[in-house]
Amino acid sequence: MDKNTITGLVLIGLVLFGFSYYSSQKAANAPEQPATEQVQPQKETKKDEPKQQQAAAVAAVDSTAPFFNCMLTESSAKAELVTIENEKLRVQIDPKGGTVANVYLKETEEGTQNYRYKSYNDFSNDKNEPLHLYRQQDSEMAFTLDTKEGSLTTSNFLFQVVEKTANSVTLRMANADGSSQLDFVYTLQPNNFMLNFSIASKGMDRYVSANTRVINIDWRERIAQFEKGHKFENQYSTLTYKLTGDDTEKLSEYEAEEESDFEGNVDWVAFKNQYFSSVLIADKPFVPQYVSSKPVDKGNTAGYLKDYTARLQAQFDPTGKEQTQMQFYFGPNQFRLLKSMDQYAIGGEKDLEMEELVYLGWPLFKWINRFFTLYVFDFLTRLGLPMGIVLLLITILLRFIVYIPTRKSFLSSAKMRVLKPKIDELSKQYPNQEDAMKKQQAMMTLYSQYGVSPMGGCLPMLIQMPIWIAMFNFVPNAIELRQQGFLWAEDLSTYDSLISWGTHIWGIGDHLSLFCLLFCATNILYSYMTMRQQRESMSAEQADQMKVMQWMMYLMPVFFFFMFNDYSSGLNYYYFISLLASALTMWYLRKTTDDAKLLAKLEENYRANKNNPNKKPSGLAARLEALQKQQEAMMKAQQSRKK
Repeated sequence: MDKNTITGLVLIGLVLFGFSYYSSQKAANAPEQPATEQVQPQKETKKDEPKQQQAAAVAAVDSTAPFFNCMLTESSAKAELVTIENEKLRVQIDPKGGTVANVYLKETEEGTQNYRYKSYNDFSNDKNEPLHLYRQQDSEMAFTLDTKEGSLTTSNFLFQVVEKTANSVTLRMANADGSSQLDFVYTLQPNNFMLNFSIASKGMDRYVSANTRVINIDWRERIAQFEKGHKFENQYSTLTYKLTGDDTEKLSEYEAEEESDFEGNVDWVAFKNQYFSSVLIADKPFVPQYVSSKPVDKGNTAGYLKDYTARLQAQFDPTGKEQTQMQFYFGPNQFRLLKSMDQYAIGGEKDLEMEELVYLGWPLFKWINRFFTLYVFDFLTRLGLPMGIVLLLITILLRFIVYIPTRKSFLSSAKMRVLKPKIDELSKQYPNQEDAMKKQQAMMTLYSQYGVSPMGGCLPMLIQMPIWIAMFNFVPNAIELRQQGFLWAEDLSTYDSLISWGTHIWGIGDHLSLFCLLFCATNILYSYMTMRQQRESMSAEQADQMKVMQWMMYLMPVFFFFMFNDYSSGLNYYYFISLLASALTMWYLRKTTDDAKLLAKLEENYRANKNNPNKKPSGLAARLEALQKQQEAMMKAQQSRKK
């Protein structure tokens, strides 16, 4: 491995460290929202109001209230929730406002009664409870119509259940004689995470103004923490929306952000945390009005990540000739599952692109993950292997793929190592600093004559580093690793704790991750082997020039410890075994390389090239020769002008 390779490694490492440090600093410095500014769900706020204020709030309804016989009263404010369910979901609808109140993920593991998705607290305490993804006390959704007399907000009305089956329910608000009504219809698709939702009207054009063709949606939710590490889960939680005919956009994961200036309509809006999402999907595109994401003050509101808000407009026909249709997706952020939701879209298959909720990295790394990592990972997962073994097999496969270029790289460094005595002789011939260009050209010419390429060590790094970065994006978003144990790690999707303490220490946190320590220790070992191989192929002068960079290579594992101590044990485990495999490969190649035979082969190359009068320097040597001639010509021109 030569100077160029080491320089590339250091730069890549610094980029990785800088990105992670920047991300962690943004997360640490995210503005804490004062309690008065946090988005408080309407239902939660009303619980804290005195009875007199609550009664006044119920009485202060729209001017259209006299037309309807379903006004909220104090006695009806606590209507019984209506439950519908299928094999995947249990959904509870609140007649007060007619909206979704609670959603539980009730899917069980094959052949057992154990729920597939549980919160980390239930998992660690061995409780078999379904994940409570969407919570009434943390969420609020209201639909508002502009009428001739003012605004009509559905949350101010009590809906009546007019039809109910195991997986569907129709709720209605109507005037006294039933001539005007608004129906909310919820239908769970069989064995699916999709909930169809439609709004049907009858005679509403009597009250709605003539130019009203939209219904306003105001959706808010405080996102609960489901995983072990608040910082890591928060880093991958973000409000995301899909622009119609364009890409997905997301708000900041680290700080408060809002958006009200949109370039077009949106197909869906997702309230996303690391591994699960609540998504509102339009049949006909929504007109977005406003979205916002605000970090929750962890000190005052433990167990929550962010407050999300979305205000949208959906098409609405007050005459009742056309229904307003939309869908909810309540489920896991699993790439293949989200991709399959296209076929369950209202009105036929659509390209919803909900799989974009699983972030796979920037374009190059995204394509590596999408067309290589995902296929290999899915194949190995279907074999029923433990996730730790799956990651190990992926590492072994990647080592096989890069073995040939790695061997070529090692041989290139080995050739430079056996030619080191000749390089030292050249250095003695050009002891002065002003002869640096001539010495460099002589070295490149010598390498060319012996058939050695100083750049040969770069190819494996060009192959491996994109894969490393791709896995950096893939592993934290792979829900398959969630709550899957391996060795001492109980959950590969979060950090493993060798030692834990109650006090947060800056840069470390409140624990030590054993897989992170192993990764960093192996990194030091690999850096030592790399530096030793480099020193063996460099002249004494070159070795002196590289001392600072060598120290940086040794310090990089220390930087990585502060970066990765909070990261998932699955990612640290992958990097550990990947570096260990690289170190073992280097040891094997060093052990099986015969320097005497290699030097003899190089001497044959030298004799063949020396006897070939047409042999000219190429590559870097040729460029250095051209640069030297250009420099000599400039010096001669300067001397002639002085005369």
